[in-house]
Amino acid sequence: MTDKIYPIFLLFIGFACSPKLDKETYKKYEISGQEITANVQAVLLSNVGKAIQTGGPEYAVEFCNLEANSIVDSLNGVFDCDISRVSAKNRNPQNALSTGQEKQMWELFANEQLADTVLRNGNDLVYYKPIRTGMPACLKCHGNTQTDINAATKAKLNELYPNDLATGYKLNDFRGLWKVEFKRQ
Repeated sequence: MTDKIYPIFLLFIGFACSPKLDKETYKKYEISGQEITANVQAVLLSNVGKAIQTGGPEYAVEFCNLEANSIVDSLNGVFDCDISRVSAKNRNPQNALSTGQEKQMWELFANEQLADTVLRNGNDLVYYKPIRTGMPACLKCHGNTQTDINAATKAKLNELYPNDLATGYKLNDFRGLWKVEFKRQ
């Protein structure tokens, strides 16, 4: 029980200085965050699925290396926000946890102490939602390196991501966070 209280206490301390969001604002941005992440995830999964069909998982790794960030970036303009993925076990170094808020959120989500949430960050609002290995196809690139990931895919991962931390997952494991930053005036 005390293990769960400590991170929540840290979260409270970290955000106690910010004015609390009213329920209507919170709900509005929670719904927007849910819709945005569902759309972005669907676009990414569709493109990765096509890449797997085209050239197998090793081609999908190459596709993600070249295209995943630009796909997410292009959707920033569509939804008028900043969308990113962050993880303590990142594949792409750009997706590493880099702020205190991200690290606090990671701990809470990793310990299943929090569902998706909206936080104030200065004048802006930030929505966080967990990313899970939701389909067996995810394991072809993110699963056990001995049993799930074939030799060609391992070689491509080693080539493109020499410091890869994003393997060893099982189906439905927590592997990252969607982070959606809404700019407010």
